[in-house]
Amino acid sequence: MDQLNYQVLENSGYQGYILKDAPVKVMQFGEGNFLRAFVDYWFDLANEKGVWNGKEVLVQPIAPGLAKLINQQEGLYTLYLRGSENGEKVDRKRVISSVAGCLNPYEKEDYEALMELAKSDDLEVIVSNTTEAGIQYDPSCKADDCPPSSFPAKLTQVLLTRFNAGKKGVVILACELIDNNGKELLKCVNQYIDQWELGEDFRRYVNEECIFCGSLVDRIVPGRIRDPKEVAALEEENGYTDQLIDVGEVFGVWVIEGPEGLDDRLPFKKAGISDKVFVVPDMSPYKKRKVRILNGAHTGFTLGAYLAGRDIVRDCMEDDKIRGFMNKMLYEEVIPTLPLDKDDLLAFASAVQDRFNNPFVDHQLMSISLNSSSKWKARNMPSFLTYIEEQKELPACLTMSLAFYIAFYSNDLQELNDSGLVAKRADGSCYTISDDRWILEFYWERKDLSAKELVHDVLSNENLWDQDLTQIPGLEDAVAADLEMIREKGAEEAFASCL
Repeated sequence: MDQLNYQVLENSGYQGYILKDAPVKVMQFGEGNFLRAFVDYWFDLANEKGVWNGKEVLVQPIAPGLAKLINQQEGLYTLYLRGSENGEKVDRKRVISSVAGCLNPYEKEDYEALMELAKSDDLEVIVSNTTEAGIQYDPSCKADDCPPSSFPAKLTQVLLTRFNAGKKGVVILACELIDNNGKELLKCVNQYIDQWELGEDFRRYVNEECIFCGSLVDRIVPGRIRDPKEVAALEEENGYTDQLIDVGEVFGVWVIEGPEGLDDRLPFKKAGISDKVFVVPDMSPYKKRKVRILNGAHTGFTLGAYLAGRDIVRDCMEDDKIRGFMNKMLYEEVIPTLPLDKDDLLAFASAVQDRFNNPFVDHQLMSISLNSSSKWKARNMPSFLTYIEEQKELPACLTMSLAFYIAFYSNDLQELNDSGLVAKRADGSCYTISDDRWILEFYWERKDLSAKELVHDVLSNENLWDQDLTQIPGLEDAVAADLEMIREKGAEEAFASCL
């Protein structure tokens, strides 16, 4: 069977939207599964709506990468968006044609092509997702490296080449999963301007004519299909082989932090998808929405659900008690504390249940449980404290969630070894808790304490919470009672007690 390219796709009888030729308007650092299932998908939609007519050239941020495969397939790949919408199973196929090709700047010819693209009149946008470690200043990078190792140094070279060619500034959209990603990237570029002594005119160009935008990306991307039988069946159905098949969930939102008028420079508003991709002056409320609702829901019920015998997230959504607990926590305790339009919050929370009920993703609870101490503090504690401050009472579900956390870390402890803290759940199976070593040692040293004694030590540990939680009236007694219920009656009964 032939490998996917434009001619093979035409021969296969594919009936979907395809754009073969268009000017390259986007330079994208990163060619992995996430960007291809997210950013490149949105630009492809903008093409289909007839408002953009653009292509992207992808750039490998590190030497090993997908450039050869992408170019063999002329930038084409098959994207499957899979999940649940309004309780209904969804499986959508789309061949993405917004990508023109991919450059490997660690090869001389491609590095030169990258610098030529930097001077293009058509270039409008630079996108990046170079992992959390990508936006870092590395002083070992030199101005004449071809290329320098760090992404910010490569970007500085690209912008300098563009500046020297007298071309207009571009919009930079950072998608890395770090706080203030756009600002941090600009900070790194300014450090290279200083280190490489590139001059005040170039500094003004970077800081005034280019627009560095932070952004919040939200789509779960499992990536490759790993079952060889499923891959073979899809290729038979499609009529071609595709070594770049990508899979993402149906849900997707891209919040871009930028100035007024940027919506008119980007194609998404004109394409009618501004409910999915939009520009705001401050994305922090949307980050709070994601962290406290989506991530907070995960952390809020996961540990208790595992103790109740569940193993994957989807199983939890099929359990009336656990799903009811999650919904009560979100709708009655979390959403009232958030500074966003309530209809928007309700719609986002409603989508969470569909996302967790994705029939194509077996999201293991134990994978979510990693480092739950810091996760509970970051994702659930802000809602917990704000609710107490505003309502002058303890939130029942979040309080129980805190007890679930303590129970998970103290349930019939077996040993502390190099892999982590080994505990045992009700069915007799063992599980290994992964967290910072000092946290695991803290719990191991207290394995023989009563519920009341353990709760006191946990809540009063300021290294865990940056404060003494025993100072919150009634909290210590409430968490101790919840922990005793979990230990004596089981996690399932504890979930039910909150409803």
